[in-house]
Formats: sequence, C-alpha cells, structure tokens
Amino acid sequence: MSGIFSAAAWQKVWTYRATFLHGLGTTVQTAVLAILLAMVIGIVLGLFATGHNRALKAISRVYVEFIQNTPVMLQLCFLYYALAFSGHSIGIIRTGIVSLGIYHGAYMAEVIRAGIEAIPKGQFEAAQSQGFGYIGEMYYIILPQSIKIILPPMVNQVVNLIKNTSCLYIIGGTDLISLTYSFVTGATTGGAYGPAYLVSGVLFFVICYPLSKLASTWESRLKQRDRRVTVAGHGSTEKGVETA
Repeated sequence: MSGIFSAAAWQKVWTYRATFLHGLGTTVQTAVLAILLAMVIGIVLGLFATGHNRALKAISRVYVEFIQNTPVMLQLCFLYYALAFSGHSIGIIRTGIVSLGIYHGAYMAEVIRAGIEAIPKGQFEAAQSQGFGYIGEMYYIILPQSIKIILPPMVNQVVNLIKNTSCLYIIGGTDLISLTYSFVTGATTGGAYGPAYLVSGVLFFVICYPLSKLASTWESRLKQRDRRVTVAGHGSTEKGVETA
C-alpha cells in the first residue's frame, strides 16, 4: 500500500485527513510562539551586541556562538530530558517552543546586529549630538532605518524555524511530522508511506514557500528603491552644481 500511486493509500490518507490538519495546527501554533520568543531574545541580544557595555557584548557573543554551534535537536533533547528528570517537565510542545525560540533567537540576534551595524556611523553621531541616549538613539533613529535591512533575513529565519518544528518528532510531539510518522506506522492506519509524507511535505511547502518568496521579493524591492533614491540624489546634486 506504500506506493505513491496506490489508490488505497491515498484513500486512507483522505479518510484520516483530520490527523494531518491537527498536526499542521500544532506546528503553526508552536512556530508562532517560538518566533515571538526568538524575536524577543534577538532584539535584546542584538542591542547588547551593538551597545557600549563590554559585559553585555560578551554575554551576547557567548550566547550566539554556543547556540549556533550546537545542533537544535541536541538542545531540544537536553532541555526536554533535563526538565523531565528534574521533575519540572513543561510538556513537549512548550519544550519545543522554548528550544526553538532559544535556538533561532541567536540567529535573530545576528540579523539585528548586522542591521544596526549597517547604518552609517554619521547617524549615530547625529543622534548623540541631538542629546539622545542609547535607547532613544535606537528607538527613534537607528532601528527605523535598519528595518529594511533586517526584515528579509528575519523572514528567512521564520521559515527555518517553521521547518525545524519537525525536530519535535524526536521527543514524541504532536506536530505535523510526528503525527505523520504515527500515521504511517499505526496498527490501523499504517502503510501509506508515500502519500502521507508527500501530503506532509506539501503542507510545509504551502506555509514556507510564500514566506520565502516574500523575503526575496521584499529584498529586491528595497534594493531597487535604494538605487532609485541614489540616482535621484545624484541627479539633484548635478543639477545644483549646474545652477551654481
């Protein structure tokens, strides 16, 4: 029954379609909450990394380097089993949210750091000359300008986080991949390997592809706008010189 062209296998998948939709719902819920956590961590550590306090810079650097250079699945298993054996288990889904939030928070921090550092130094000096403190400088001057740099790679991180929800399978979650595996190995539902995993892949694609396309389109439009602004500014300068 596992053949991709098996009518019986497709019929079984259709009959139990609620299982796949439930898994998709859990995946989306986990991803949304993990994204919020990752963004909070990313903003805080990104600001630490670009601030003037060396201790905070060191904390940000250590966190980013450690998290980025260890597998997300290892972090997920460590957190889940460490909490379970200590008697403080928070459940599979919450563990997944925390683990994915912590992992992608490190990447979000790098995205925000790079966005802030891409702003010309003159903008920082202008903000300081106007009497802004660090928080005011970031809130009113720097972050609004860095948004166009930060958003495209941030959307890419969101896509990666959604795909990484599949890691919950290793601790027996109820996400899309976990329920797909339970479906194809179940006593009464097993056998439809090809159709089941294909449907699961299509559902991931339906979520992730539009976001990936959004990021690339967004980035292209921002670059085109910057080129138009540069050309317009260059033209105005030349006109002013001719007039003079």
